[in-house]
Amino acid sequence: MSDVHSPATRSKNMRAIRSCNTRPERLIRCSLHAAGIRYRLHRADLPGKPDLVLPKFRTVIFIHGCFWHGHSCKYFRLPQTNSEFWREKISGNCKRDQRNTEQLTALGWRVLIVWECSLRSSGPGLAEVSRRILASLEEQLVCPVAGVADFSP
Repeated sequence: MSDVHSPATRSKNMRAIRSCNTRPERLIRCSLHAAGIRYRLHRADLPGKPDLVLPKFRTVIFIHGCFWHGHSCKYFRLPQTNSEFWREKISGNCKRDQRNTEQLTALGWRVLIVWECSLRSSGPGLAEVSRRILASLEEQLVCPVAGVADFSP
């Protein structure tokens, strides 16, 4: 099945997709800032260039889009056009995410993953996700251990 858009239109659509400063990322940043948590953005010296880095807590936060990172929720659906390309692309993204998470935990960082769907009205919502993040950060102050926390709905 061929693409429903012309190559120029498809290219324009793909260029419009942001990799940083997305709406879910801005929501989490605003929530953390309001709670008095300070962070750094997109540190290139860390594996995976995490969306948010909280040096005080030795914690990084990745905010994953359900489509691009292959989340098993109702918002992820493999495209019917060029499906083999997308299967390989998303599979590669998932493998890279796993590799980056392993490298970060080996370096002693705690990794928090927030899924885009958890911030939607059908998910737990911003308030609940923010509460979970803050609880996780509080726990990190009490017992600083590297690991992974997935805030999936």
